[in-house]
Amino acid sequence: MSPTPLSLEYLLRPSSIKSGKIPTCFMFHGYGSNEEDLFSFAPELPEELLVISVRAPYNLEPFGHAWYAINFDAEYGKWSDDEQAKVSRDKIVSFIDEACNAYNLDKENITLLGFSQGTILSYSVALSFPEKIKNVVALSGYINEGILLDGYETKNHSSLNIYASHGQVDQVIPLEWAQKTPDFLKALNINHKYEEFPIGHGVSQQNFYSFKEWLIKHI
Repeated sequence: MSPTPLSLEYLLRPSSIKSGKIPTCFMFHGYGSNEEDLFSFAPELPEELLVISVRAPYNLEPFGHAWYAINFDAEYGKWSDDEQAKVSRDKIVSFIDEACNAYNLDKENITLLGFSQGTILSYSVALSFPEKIKNVVALSGYINEGILLDGYETKNHSSLNIYASHGQVDQVIPLEWAQKTPDFLKALNINHKYEEFPIGHGVSQQNFYSFKEWLIKHI
């Protein structure tokens, strides 16, 4: 299957399902990476899933990509461009709709899998538009309330399932930021699982097998 041109660049692994609605996993990489990064997981994921690994829209030199700018300022420290992040959130929502139409996807069975900045965007999409998303696998990220849709808290999140994990010695995104996630999700009545692993900013083999087992139960 050669990929249909859509509004964002992506890699695709076909589903084993040949007819009817197809469950799908959309992947969103971290800051400075590209669509090939998380796509390395694709051969190990359930074969019924169509896997679409998406490239972030903003280019970083020399060859990376980002969902939004992260600025390092001597006076203000590290800060994120939330307005750019909101634009990317909406680009992702549009892209998912495009892919659903192009590939006859099951709109009731959409999974988002993110890492780091890709996780932050996955949370933003799922919490802002819970009617569009079934599952989120949120690796090494956190919930940025500043990029959630206004009024998100009034929406029905009860059909959403979230797996979140974080490294206990993550040197990029502080563990305590991720540790706020369970209480946040509980307040929205979201079914969730939160785990920590003795690693830095990455995904260990144990972490991979844990989220894979969770995903198999939820697709």
